[in-house]
Amino acid sequence: MSRNRYDMDEILEDKFDMDQLKRLARYLHPYRKQMVLVLALMLSSSALVMLIPKLFQLEMDVYIPAGDMKSIFLLCGLAIGIVLYSVVCLRIKISYTTRIGQSIIHQLRRDLFAHLQELPFSYYDDRPHGKIQVRVVNYVNNLSDLLSNGILNTITDLCNLVFILLFMFSMNTRLTLICLCGLPVLVLYIVLLKRRQRYAWQVQSNKQSNLNAYIAESINGIRVTQAFVREKKNVAIFNSLSMSYRKAWLRACYYNFLMSPMVDLISTITISFIYVIGVSYILDGNLSDVSVGVLISFTVYIGRFWAPINTIAGFYNSVLTAVSYLERIFETIDEPVKVKDAPDAIEMPEIKGDVRFEKVSFGYEEGIPILKEIDFHVTPGQSIAIVGPTGAGKTTIVNLLSRFYDVDEGKVLIDGIDISRVTLHSLRSQMGVMMQDSFIFSGTIMDNIRYGNKEATEEEVIRAARTVRAHDFIMQMEEGYYTQVNERGSRLSAGQRQLISFARALLNDPAVLILDEATSSIDTETEVLLQQGLNRLLQGRTSFIIAHRLSTIKNADRILYVADGDILEEGSHEELLEKKGHYYELYMSQYEF
Repeated sequence: MSRNRYDMDEILEDKFDMDQLKRLARYLHPYRKQMVLVLALMLSSSALVMLIPKLFQLEMDVYIPAGDMKSIFLLCGLAIGIVLYSVVCLRIKISYTTRIGQSIIHQLRRDLFAHLQELPFSYYDDRPHGKIQVRVVNYVNNLSDLLSNGILNTITDLCNLVFILLFMFSMNTRLTLICLCGLPVLVLYIVLLKRRQRYAWQVQSNKQSNLNAYIAESINGIRVTQAFVREKKNVAIFNSLSMSYRKAWLRACYYNFLMSPMVDLISTITISFIYVIGVSYILDGNLSDVSVGVLISFTVYIGRFWAPINTIAGFYNSVLTAVSYLERIFETIDEPVKVKDAPDAIEMPEIKGDVRFEKVSFGYEEGIPILKEIDFHVTPGQSIAIVGPTGAGKTTIVNLLSRFYDVDEGKVLIDGIDISRVTLHSLRSQMGVMMQDSFIFSGTIMDNIRYGNKEATEEEVIRAARTVRAHDFIMQMEEGYYTQVNERGSRLSAGQRQLISFARALLNDPAVLILDEATSSIDTETEVLLQQGLNRLLQGRTSFIIAHRLSTIKNADRILYVADGDILEEGSHEELLEKKGHYYELYMSQYEF
């Protein structure tokens, strides 16, 4: 099923998948030494801080009644020293964890983006680009706090609980057991709340993805929107998506915030019981069981006992949220790269230009063939034009030659070598491809022409631009070749974008040149001039030209007429006209007056 819809929610996972967290833990592995150091500092700091209530108990029960001012000042000084040590440890911890967390975020985002560079065209055809972008930016960013602080804080808080329980049991076992009575209630509450929390955050991530996808789509299509006066309708759609996201966010936050009040409630009830029982002991004169110092210190420990539990509960919420994002991030990273180097792939030797298709079959969807066992042979230096009705498979042929897709059956050979056995880089670096959609990147015109050949000199860039008749209009711009152009070349006309893309393809000096509707947006006068340059360029170079305007392919060495998944006719322009077949009918339909 196609996922190319901004309003289509992705499938939600039913179970909490620990494998997602295990995979995330692998990113922590390179930083294990730094994390162990920080953990050791934090644990030592926590252990010492837990001594402070015990020191206050000694002051209340021993040194204050005895009037021992020296010991009182000594304990106060010790407490101040412990606090200063904990402040230093906290400062070191913040510095390390922030650096580690952001390094992991960077690596995760890099892995995600690098994988996106290798995914086939079909992946992008099936998904709105906004939904892909939200995974690289928003979802990864939302893991930042979990990685920067959450993990180490939780480990530290768990150890704090152990320290606190040891001190509490050493002071009064009965009061400690009363304090622990609230834990089973909290555990049951967490179990009941967990599923709803997880589902709510999954829904929220879906709604965020939908909103981001629609924003990206609307920005890219703003000209069409204004041309068809769709502004109010688009705002209504945006408002609906935004309200859905708002509702999902509020619902997720609602479930998140249910945790903290329950912890506070159980903590308050427990402390109340401790006060009632402790005060009753004191009033009954059982100071051997509970003294004033013990009661004060104990209540401090109880407060500190529930504080880390609250933090751990918050971390649990963060984990649930993070997993909903990790599912989408790792889903993208796990997306199979359908076109990739074989394990035993070799480097493609210097291409001479002999191209052969042997019984090649291919379809974008299973059971729907686009090409059916096509065969043809191109000798080095030949210029081949491919024509036919829309959807016949013309672009598919050159996509298979560039290995943007792998064939389902048969072989594509260049110089007698099966291109599925060579590395993609060594193959594509010797080919020049000019697509119908001329994409211009943000930057200067010089940068755009150099895109496929960063080592090219300025003279080589200008020579390529002159060949495709782009030099004159470039020099008329305010800064010539160093004029800044926006993403997708919004400052340029469609024809100018095509000419720049043409120069970019030619600058790479390819052994095989592919032109897919390369002159569709160029005016007739410029096309005549461009054709003169192309005729010189195509000499001695194997080229494939796809064109609907048949005037641009008259001089091709051979013309292939493709329809119904097969090559129905082939020959020169004159030969095909003499046959008075499919090509003749196509030609006459364009020149009939």
